[in-house]
Amino acid sequence: MSWASAFRLRQYVKASLWITPLFGLVLGVVLAELAIAADSSDWPPGGWRYSATTASGVLSSIVGSMVALLGFVVTIGVLVIQQATGTLSPRYMRLWYRDRLQKAVLATFTGTFAFAFSLLRSIESNSVPDLGVTLAGAAVAVSLLLLLIYLNRFTHNLRPVAIADLVGRMGEDVFEHGTSTARASAPHHGEPEPGGRTTVVRATGSGALQALHMAGLAALAACHDCVFTVPHVIGDYVPRGAVLVEIHGGTSTPDNARVTGLIALGAERTIEQDPAFALRVLVDIAIRALSPAVNDPTTAVQVLNHIESFLTRIGQSPLPGRYVLAGDDGRPRLVLRGRAWEDYLQLAVSEIRDYGATSTQVCRRLRALLDGLLDSLPATHHPAVRAEVDLLGESVERAFPDAARRAVAQMADSQGVGGRSRPGR
Repeated sequence: MSWASAFRLRQYVKASLWITPLFGLVLGVVLAELAIAADSSDWPPGGWRYSATTASGVLSSIVGSMVALLGFVVTIGVLVIQQATGTLSPRYMRLWYRDRLQKAVLATFTGTFAFAFSLLRSIESNSVPDLGVTLAGAAVAVSLLLLLIYLNRFTHNLRPVAIADLVGRMGEDVFEHGTSTARASAPHHGEPEPGGRTTVVRATGSGALQALHMAGLAALAACHDCVFTVPHVIGDYVPRGAVLVEIHGGTSTPDNARVTGLIALGAERTIEQDPAFALRVLVDIAIRALSPAVNDPTTAVQVLNHIESFLTRIGQSPLPGRYVLAGDDGRPRLVLRGRAWEDYLQLAVSEIRDYGATSTQVCRRLRALLDGLLDSLPATHHPAVRAEVDLLGESVERAFPDAARRAVAQMADSQGVGGRSRPGR
């Protein structure tokens, strides 16, 4: 199995809602067999012994209740999908499917069901699995506790601001990991020297560029004494037949299948190596809140808080737009395209500015965000920020023809409306 196939398999497992519950089902059957085998005449104590009728009734009730609870959780999941798709962002669903608590709840319910159902077959008039019945009752208590935690978590964490906080932190973590990997793999001998023949590897399928195995590509290039250049940014859609990798120089030509096996294409973007995908989700949540059907600019302002944190973190790191990674020999072997600061900034503010142009608090919060970036980021990033300030000013001019209202909308306010406002720069 190639690295790309293994990556896609991991993505499928992470997003799957049936694999973990299947393990719970199998584990429940195994534990039931162990409980039957461990049952003895001197344990449990006399107060914990059951008649055949009682044990059968208890286990039958547990089986029925677990099926009902599974249906309840599935119903909640359907409602979450409807809410998230309608009021948040369909892109967020790819992250929600990975929630470990949800999978643990489903696995516990299926495991308890399988455990109780397996015990039922061992009940006879003169033989009752007392230990198993007791453990089944304990499993029900654990299941109910997990259900309450599950309900509490999704009741609080499905608010747009909570999701924005979660997605923003995920994006920052991915960015930090990616930049640290690039710094650690930087070559000691500078840029690759141009020259030699150039061949290309074309995509055998189509899809979004989800991830690539940087160490594997650099090692493969070192084996053939060449330099790989990937002309696409993580998240780009690559059609079938497009150039996937350019190979410069080399003593031999790498096998195309080995090269494509180190680059994962899929149906949609993932967050593993794509911090801009997290920013895309944040912007989606904000502009949906600004749609006429929802008309909730305060949510957009709250999301802008996390967008500002994200931009500040990214803007404080070098963004060369082109990354050169070394192989084991320390020589340049892999050249990757990266997003420049202007790309992140435009993604973060342009659509929110367009959709929120008529909202006073959105315009004021955007102005405060841009002023904050001017205060916290190095001077090299200031031209792009000032360009966005000018675009915001033009948008306010068009949306507020009245001079008094225009003056209010042009003020910077970190709360949108109601905070400490100050004239824009």
